[in-house]
Amino acid sequence: MLKKIKRAIKNIIDVIIKPKKFFTRIVADGNLEESMLKAFIYGMLGGILVLALRIIGGATITLGAVFSALIIVPVLAVALLFVFGGLLMLVSEITGGERDWEIAIKGLASIFFIYPAILVLNALAFNCWSMWIVSIIADAWVLFLFYNIAVYCMRGKKNNVLLVVGILALFMITIYLTDYHIGWFLLKNPSATLACLM
Repeated sequence: MLKKIKRAIKNIIDVIIKPKKFFTRIVADGNLEESMLKAFIYGMLGGILVLALRIIGGATITLGAVFSALIIVPVLAVALLFVFGGLLMLVSEITGGERDWEIAIKGLASIFFIYPAILVLNALAFNCWSMWIVSIIADAWVLFLFYNIAVYCMRGKKNNVLLVVGILALFMITIYLTDYHIGWFLLKNPSATLACLM
């Protein structure tokens, strides 16, 4: 168990510091279960951390909140893994990269450590300005990692990937510059978003 935790920590460090080296090592070996388990565990960790932050903040914890943290959030993480897997396959098709579903899922699962990090960052937002800052940082981070997976894991052509990531960034900017950002913020932290409506 300790060995697996050490390997997980090393993988996180490699993804952040040496993404090219890490993602080029990912190959298809028929083991998708590990990727799904990874997404589930990181989802559960995120749910537990958010629950802990709410307890520290003095919020009343209901049975529904516990169920959400331990079951709904981890299941949602696995669902997101497959949704983003489909998006990555589409990007790979457009950019001339690999057309291997397993490599796409494995690449995405390797960055799912950002899921609890983003959940916690969103939970820490306490007013409108902090919601803006946290949301922009998290979205930019996701785009950066998505670029690395598309180029180094899926082996898409760099210029084509940059174009696609640029279009996604433009889409995000459009959301931030319109009233649609309220809906996006509500998904992340309803209480902090309410401050943006006052």
